Amino acid sequence: MTGLVLESSTTSAKAMIYDTGTGRVEVRTAPFVFAGGDAAVQDAGSVFEQTAALGRQLCANRRVDVISLSGTWHSVMLLDRGLRPATPVYQWPYTGAEALCAELRRDEALTDWFYRRTGCMVSAIFPAFKLMHLARQGYDLAGHCAAGQGTYNFYRLTGQFAETACMASGTGLLNIYTRDYDDEVLRFVGIARESLPRLVGFGDVQPLSGSGAAALGLPAGIPVVPCGADGGLNQIGAGADRPGIMTFSAGTSGALRLTVKQPALADDRSLWCYLSPVSWLAGAATSGCCNCVDWARERFFGGVAYDDVEQGLPRGPEDTPVFLPFLFGERCPGWNAARQGAFIGMTARHDAHDLYHGVLEGALYNLFQCYQKLCATVGTPREIRLSGGILNSAYWTQMAADIFGAPMVCADMPHASLIGAAMLGAQGLGGKFDFFNAQAGKVVYPRPEMTARYAEKYARYLEAYERG
Repeated sequence: MTGLVLESSTTSAKAMIYDTGTGRVEVRTAPFVFAGGDAAVQDAGSVFEQTAALGRQLCANRRVDVISLSGTWHSVMLLDRGLRPATPVYQWPYTGAEALCAELRRDEALTDWFYRRTGCMVSAIFPAFKLMHLARQGYDLAGHCAAGQGTYNFYRLTGQFAETACMASGTGLLNIYTRDYDDEVLRFVGIARESLPRLVGFGDVQPLSGSGAAALGLPAGIPVVPCGADGGLNQIGAGADRPGIMTFSAGTSGALRLTVKQPALADDRSLWCYLSPVSWLAGAATSGCCNCVDWARERFFGGVAYDDVEQGLPRGPEDTPVFLPFLFGERCPGWNAARQGAFIGMTARHDAHDLYHGVLEGALYNLFQCYQKLCATVGTPREIRLSGGILNSAYWTQMAADIFGAPMVCADMPHASLIGAAMLGAQGLGGKFDFFNAQAGKVVYPRPEMTARYAEKYARYLEAYERG
């Protein structure tokens, strides 16, 4: 069986073709090209067309038996009743609703009510509040439909306006317990159930339509699996779709994800909880990670490679400034998009290497802060699988193990979400995607003496964090 996977991420199109008989896998990626270059506000039609074009190139002159889709959580746009885009698609980094959310968060009871029902915080990230913001801008929600990019891609390929509960759980419109849209939340937001995609399961495959076939250069009728969220699909592709295995993605932003058997919500609302393709997914995400490190490399060293910078780094946290990694605002644990970054304790004796070291630490301290919240809520994972841009730096990877005080399994899985979608596609046709097994890479172990030294510095980070 040969399958095609298409993914529209925040910044690029991805396509993968795989053959379960031969074990052959081929992946292509292409950055999106947008007028203005704003990754937070995009043209949905252009995103689909660029993604489809990449898929068409990859599967040219090849038979395809099934098509699977992956997309990002938290995107949304308005469509007219003919399902033509009426607004751009607003991706997760879009913060237009932040003033609204700050206003709503003053009501503690409302904030808790929303979180306990949806697993989502009152935050500008979530489509529920993007929709409320659009209504404040004069858009008539009653006269429109609403959907994210992944759901729109599925519609363009099949003609079906349908969405998985996995994808919908990242909107703030789904009840995390019933796995259905929450009517009370819908009334609060001001959008009707009829304006939203029909909820379906991953097994509800639909035939490729004539227009979808033309976009991909394939015959009509090929089964298309409804779009899954890349974060949920990542758990499957990484072999972390069972409790006890935490994925630690340190890429542009940071994310910790742990499969759980039932909804898991933090007392202080510091975590999120969504639906994965197989269960629930508890976790936390930070806005600053490799993006902060890249900023520091560019500002302090002209963008040279990690290895070149690391030659001059101090070998411990002593006497380096505390860095608050909120150059791009804060998601977990405090959900404060207005929070700003800062160096604390910087003196004239500090040089660029000291500051850079502080940035590496600060990004990990924020994630460790989230990790402690996650452990307090769902227990300590038995294994942590580390992936993302952090693996480009052996120094930073070792620092992660030291700060967390836990072994880091270096799982170099750049396409785990595509693999997860492929597995669902194969299963949807009654087949197996068993030629791929998530392979654990090398293990980086913490150094107890360094863990103790970083713990002292982490206490200073928390003090600075609490001061705001």
